[in-house]
Amino acid sequence: MTIVVFTSIVLAGAFLAGLLGSLTGLGGGVVIIPMLTLGFGVDIRYAIGSALVAVIATSSGSAVAYVKEGFSNIRLGMFLEIATTSGAILGAFLAIYAPTHLIAIIFGIILIGTSAINTLTKKSQTPDVNGSVLATKLKLNSTYPEGNALKPYGVHRVWGGFSMMAVAGILSGLLGIGSGALKVLALDNIMRIPFKVSTTTSNFMIGVTAAASAGIYLYRGYIDPGISMPVVLGVLGGAYVGSHVLAGAKSNWLRAVFTVVVVSLALEMIYNGVKGNI
Repeated sequence: MTIVVFTSIVLAGAFLAGLLGSLTGLGGGVVIIPMLTLGFGVDIRYAIGSALVAVIATSSGSAVAYVKEGFSNIRLGMFLEIATTSGAILGAFLAIYAPTHLIAIIFGIILIGTSAINTLTKKSQTPDVNGSVLATKLKLNSTYPEGNALKPYGVHRVWGGFSMMAVAGILSGLLGIGSGALKVLALDNIMRIPFKVSTTTSNFMIGVTAAASAGIYLYRGYIDPGISMPVVLGVLGGAYVGSHVLAGAKSNWLRAVFTVVVVSLALEMIYNGVKGNI
């Protein structure tokens, strides 16, 4: 395979990853890592390094639009970043010494677990717009656009969400996925904020989380410009398109896409990790 063909295929795959990551808050890493490791035989640590750069690109490409449109809860995102960035640095150090096949298996198990919880856990259709006492003190409650009006919502179980974000940060550094799946889970199911706000706030956060661990991968030489360049360009294009699609998308449709893609890729990664193909 020539460099031109390789770059073109990676660019197209990264575009789809960026589109999916923008719509679901996953960050694109859940598609990029399997694509590089399973499709091209790239060492998983180099795939993770490229995915972290792509996660930063996804966040940059879509977060600006989401903030401008009023979906992202910036105050909540910055508060939770205290937990995610600390965890990301720890996870990056762990990834340097962990066996590659073990990383692949953990990658798959985590994605299936978070997808299952996200599918089975039901939220109240009429959440308390006042939020918890702590959320009110920290001024985390906010509004988001719904139709032609701003709809208020409250934030609940602040410390539960904060703890989950610390775990998400560790997995981000370890697996290079931005941990958008866990972030959406924490925001949507634990803190009980609307799904569109969950995905957009997740997109706002994942770039900072990824940057905290990407520096360690760069220092170790696991970020290859030849792989990262088409990945970043493709993801940016997909994230830009996704940011304009989200406003009119149905939450139930987004959840279905979220579940199908995550479970499919997770099973493939577990299988190849067990077989020692990664």
